[in-house]
Amino acid sequence: MSTDHLPDDDTELPQAITRKRLLQLGLLAVPAAATLTGAAAGIGNADEGQQAVPDDLEPTPACHDGDAPTISQTEGPYFKPNSPLRNDLVIPGSPGTRLTVSGYVFTRSCRPVAQALLDFWQADNAGAYDNAGYKWRGHQFTDANGQFKLSTIVPGLYPGRTRHIHVKVQAPNQRVLTTQLYFPNEPRNNTDSIFDRRLLMTVRTVPTGREATYDFILNFR
Repeated sequence: MSTDHLPDDDTELPQAITRKRLLQLGLLAVPAAATLTGAAAGIGNADEGQQAVPDDLEPTPACHDGDAPTISQTEGPYFKPNSPLRNDLVIPGSPGTRLTVSGYVFTRSCRPVAQALLDFWQADNAGAYDNAGYKWRGHQFTDANGQFKLSTIVPGLYPGRTRHIHVKVQAPNQRVLTTQLYFPNEPRNNTDSIFDRRLLMTVRTVPTGREATYDFILNFR
Protein backbone atom coordinates (compact mmCIF):
# COMPACT_ATOMS: atom_id res chain seq x y z
CA MET A 1 0.00 0.00 0.00
CA SER A 2 1.34 3.43 -0.91
CA THR A 3 2.15 5.71 2.00
CA ASP A 4 0.63 8.57 0.01
CA HIS A 5 -2.84 6.98 0.08
CA LEU A 6 -5.58 9.13 1.64
CA PRO A 7 -8.54 7.11 2.97
CA ASP A 8 -11.89 7.93 1.39
CA ASP A 9 -13.89 7.98 4.61
CA ASP A 10 -13.39 7.61 8.34
CA THR A 11 -16.04 6.61 10.85
CA GLU A 12 -16.28 7.53 14.50
CA LEU A 13 -18.31 6.26 17.44
CA PRO A 14 -21.55 8.12 18.30
CA GLN A 15 -21.19 10.92 20.84
CA ALA A 16 -23.49 11.82 23.72
CA ILE A 17 -25.20 15.20 23.72
CA THR A 18 -22.87 17.50 25.66
CA ARG A 19 -22.56 21.20 26.23
CA LYS A 20 -20.11 21.32 23.34
CA ARG A 21 -22.52 19.48 21.06
CA LEU A 22 -25.37 21.86 21.90
CA LEU A 23 -23.10 24.79 21.17
CA GLN A 24 -22.19 23.34 17.77
CA LEU A 25 -25.86 22.89 16.89
CA GLY A 26 -26.63 26.45 17.92
CA LEU A 27 -28.84 25.39 20.82
CA LEU A 28 -26.73 26.81 23.65
CA ALA A 29 -26.13 30.51 24.12
CA VAL A 30 -22.63 31.67 25.01
CA PRO A 31 -22.57 33.73 28.25
CA ALA A 32 -21.61 37.34 27.72
CA ALA A 33 -18.68 36.83 30.09
CA ALA A 34 -17.18 34.38 27.61
CA THR A 35 -16.69 37.16 25.06
CA LEU A 36 -13.34 38.90 25.46
CA THR A 37 -12.27 42.13 23.83
CA GLY A 38 -9.58 42.25 21.15
CA ALA A 39 -9.20 41.99 17.38
CA ALA A 40 -10.16 38.63 15.88
CA ALA A 41 -8.59 37.12 12.77
CA GLY A 42 -11.64 37.30 10.50
CA ILE A 43 -12.77 33.72 11.06
CA GLY A 44 -16.30 34.53 10.02
CA ASN A 45 -19.70 33.95 11.61
CA ALA A 46 -19.59 31.30 14.34
CA ASP A 47 -22.69 29.63 12.92
CA GLU A 48 -21.32 29.38 9.39
CA GLY A 49 -21.41 25.76 8.24
CA GLN A 50 -22.45 24.55 11.70
CA GLN A 51 -25.19 22.17 10.64
CA ALA A 52 -26.04 18.89 12.30
CA VAL A 53 -23.14 16.48 11.92
CA PRO A 54 -23.91 12.87 10.89
CA ASP A 55 -23.57 10.32 13.67
CA ASP A 56 -20.52 8.75 12.04
CA LEU A 57 -18.69 12.06 11.76
CA GLU A 58 -18.86 13.40 15.30
CA PRO A 59 -16.18 15.95 16.21
CA THR A 60 -13.47 14.68 18.52
CA PRO A 61 -12.70 14.78 21.37
CA ALA A 62 -16.11 15.17 23.03
CA CYS A 63 -16.05 17.68 25.87
CA HIS A 64 -17.59 16.54 29.13
CA ASP A 65 -17.25 18.62 32.29
CA GLY A 66 -13.97 17.63 33.93
CA ASP A 67 -12.44 15.93 30.87
CA ALA A 68 -8.67 15.61 30.69
CA PRO A 69 -7.03 18.43 28.76
CA THR A 70 -5.57 17.99 25.28
CA ILE A 71 -2.12 16.44 25.57
CA SER A 72 1.02 18.33 24.60
CA GLN A 73 3.67 17.22 22.12
CA THR A 74 7.04 18.46 20.96
CA GLU A 75 7.07 21.50 18.69
CA GLY A 76 9.79 19.89 16.56
CA PRO A 77 12.62 21.71 14.80
CA TYR A 78 10.57 23.81 12.37
CA PHE A 79 8.62 26.24 14.56
CA LYS A 80 9.09 29.96 13.76
CA PRO A 81 7.66 32.80 15.88
CA ASN A 82 5.84 35.82 14.45
CA SER A 83 3.74 33.97 11.86
CA PRO A 84 1.27 36.08 9.85
CA LEU A 85 -2.25 36.69 11.14
CA ARG A 86 -4.34 34.58 8.74
CA ASN A 87 -6.62 31.55 8.76
CA ASP A 88 -6.06 30.68 5.08
CA LEU A 89 -2.64 29.18 4.37
CA VAL A 90 -3.37 28.07 0.80
CA ILE A 91 -1.01 29.43 -1.84
CA PRO A 92 -2.89 29.87 -5.16
CA GLY A 93 -1.78 27.31 -7.71
CA SER A 94 0.11 25.19 -5.18
CA PRO A 95 -0.29 21.39 -5.42
CA GLY A 96 -2.02 19.43 -2.70
CA THR A 97 -5.40 18.22 -1.48
CA ARG A 98 -7.40 21.09 -0.01
CA LEU A 99 -8.12 20.69 3.71
CA THR A 100 -10.32 22.60 6.14
CA VAL A 101 -9.72 22.09 9.86
CA SER A 102 -12.33 23.49 12.24
CA GLY A 103 -13.35 23.11 15.84
CA TYR A 104 -13.53 24.81 19.21
CA VAL A 105 -11.30 25.66 22.14
CA PHE A 106 -12.79 24.78 25.55
CA THR A 107 -11.80 24.90 29.18
CA ARG A 108 -11.97 21.72 31.28
CA SER A 109 -15.47 22.76 32.37
CA CYS A 110 -16.51 23.01 28.69
CA ARG A 111 -16.63 26.77 28.58
CA PRO A 112 -15.76 28.11 25.11
CA VAL A 113 -12.60 30.23 25.06
CA ALA A 114 -12.97 33.44 23.06
CA GLN A 115 -9.86 35.09 21.61
CA ALA A 116 -7.69 31.99 22.11
CA LEU A 117 -4.58 32.16 19.93
CA LEU A 118 -3.92 29.24 17.56
CA ASP A 119 -0.61 29.22 15.68
CA PHE A 120 -0.43 26.57 12.93
CA TRP A 121 2.54 25.36 10.86
CA GLN A 122 3.01 22.35 8.59
CA ALA A 123 4.88 20.78 5.70
CA ASP A 124 3.89 21.45 2.09
CA ASN A 125 2.59 18.84 -0.33
CA ALA A 126 6.14 17.50 -0.84
CA GLY A 127 6.81 17.17 2.90
CA ALA A 128 9.05 20.27 3.16
CA TYR A 129 8.80 23.17 5.64
CA ASP A 130 9.42 26.76 4.61
CA ASN A 131 12.21 27.81 6.97
CA ALA A 132 13.13 30.95 5.02
CA GLY A 133 9.66 32.50 5.00
CA TYR A 134 6.16 31.84 6.29
CA LYS A 135 4.51 29.60 3.72
CA TRP A 136 2.07 27.15 5.35
CA ARG A 137 2.28 29.08 8.60
CA GLY A 138 -0.20 31.41 10.26
CA HIS A 139 -2.02 32.30 13.45
CA GLN A 140 -5.61 33.22 14.23
CA PHE A 141 -7.95 33.80 17.18
CA THR A 142 -11.13 32.02 18.17
CA ASP A 143 -14.42 33.90 17.89
CA ALA A 144 -16.89 34.59 20.71
CA ASN A 145 -18.03 30.94 20.64
CA GLY A 146 -14.48 29.62 20.90
CA GLN A 147 -14.53 28.49 17.25
CA PHE A 148 -11.64 28.42 14.79
CA LYS A 149 -11.33 27.48 11.12
CA LEU A 150 -8.17 26.82 9.11
CA SER A 151 -7.91 26.51 5.32
CA THR A 152 -4.82 24.65 4.13
CA ILE A 153 -3.75 21.45 2.33
CA VAL A 154 -3.10 17.91 3.52
CA PRO A 155 0.59 17.98 4.54
CA GLY A 156 3.01 15.75 2.67
CA LEU A 157 5.12 12.96 4.13
CA TYR A 158 8.78 13.09 5.03
CA PRO A 159 11.08 10.42 6.49
CA GLY A 160 10.25 9.21 9.97
CA ARG A 161 6.90 10.95 10.41
CA THR A 162 3.25 10.37 9.63
CA ARG A 163 1.04 13.20 8.34
CA HIS A 164 0.56 15.89 10.99
CA ILE A 165 -0.14 19.56 11.61
CA HIS A 166 1.63 21.50 14.37
CA VAL A 167 -0.26 23.96 16.55
CA LYS A 168 0.24 26.14 19.60
CA VAL A 169 -2.93 27.11 21.50
CA GLN A 170 -3.08 29.80 24.15
CA ALA A 171 -6.07 31.21 25.99
CA PRO A 172 -5.74 34.84 27.13
CA ASN A 173 -3.39 35.03 30.13
CA GLN A 174 -2.89 31.25 30.19
CA ARG A 175 -0.02 28.90 29.37
CA VAL A 176 0.71 27.81 25.80
CA LEU A 177 -0.31 24.30 24.73
CA THR A 178 2.02 22.94 22.03
CA THR A 179 0.78 19.85 20.24
CA GLN A 180 0.19 18.12 16.88
CA LEU A 181 -2.89 16.91 15.01
CA TYR A 182 -3.05 13.60 13.13
CA PHE A 183 -5.05 11.93 10.35
CA PRO A 184 -6.93 8.62 10.85
CA ASN A 185 -6.03 5.46 8.94
CA GLU A 186 -2.58 6.65 7.88
CA PRO A 187 -0.20 3.68 7.44
CA ARG A 188 2.63 5.57 9.12
CA ASN A 189 0.61 6.13 12.29
CA ASN A 190 1.76 2.65 13.34
CA THR A 191 5.47 3.43 12.93
CA ASP A 192 5.69 7.06 14.06
CA SER A 193 7.04 7.09 17.63
CA ILE A 194 5.48 10.52 18.32
CA PHE A 195 1.98 9.67 17.08
CA ASP A 196 -0.80 9.60 19.72
CA ARG A 197 -4.33 8.54 18.83
CA ARG A 198 -5.78 11.05 21.33
CA LEU A 199 -4.76 13.73 18.82
CA LEU A 200 -6.56 12.17 15.84
CA MET A 201 -8.82 14.53 13.93
CA THR A 202 -12.15 13.40 12.53
CA VAL A 203 -11.66 13.56 8.74
CA ARG A 204 -13.96 13.05 5.78
CA THR A 205 -13.74 13.40 2.03
CA VAL A 206 -15.81 16.15 0.37
CA PRO A 207 -16.02 17.34 -3.26
CA THR A 208 -13.50 20.12 -2.59
CA GLY A 209 -10.98 17.90 -0.80
CA ARG A 210 -11.01 16.99 2.89
CA GLU A 211 -12.71 18.33 6.01
CA ALA A 212 -11.37 17.74 9.52
CA THR A 213 -12.58 18.63 13.00
CA TYR A 214 -10.85 18.75 16.37
CA ASP A 215 -11.67 20.44 19.68
CA PHE A 216 -8.96 21.52 22.10
CA ILE A 217 -9.51 21.30 25.85
CA LEU A 218 -7.18 23.57 27.81
CA ASN A 219 -6.04 22.86 31.34
CA PHE A 220 -8.03 25.42 33.29
CA ARG A 221 -11.67 25.90 34.21
